[in-house]
Amino acid sequence: MVNNEPHENLEKILYKDESYQIQSAILEVYRELGCCFLEAVYHECLIKIFKFKKIPFISQTQLSLFYKG
Repeated sequence: MVNNEPHENLEKILYKDESYQIQSAILEVYRELGCCFLEAVYHECLIKIFKFKKIPFISQTQLSLFYKG
């Protein structure tokens, strides 16, 4: 089923400017590198571009996971 109504979610995006900056940085890295690299390569490049563009971020935060007790 195709829905031709305007996408309400696009109009309700919180932090539109910040989202645009992040998406722009991701696309810039992808255009430069292309595909077929490991996630770690893209991660390192995103760290560099986020710092260059002064986009605040936290990388590799520690998670507390509980599995099977």
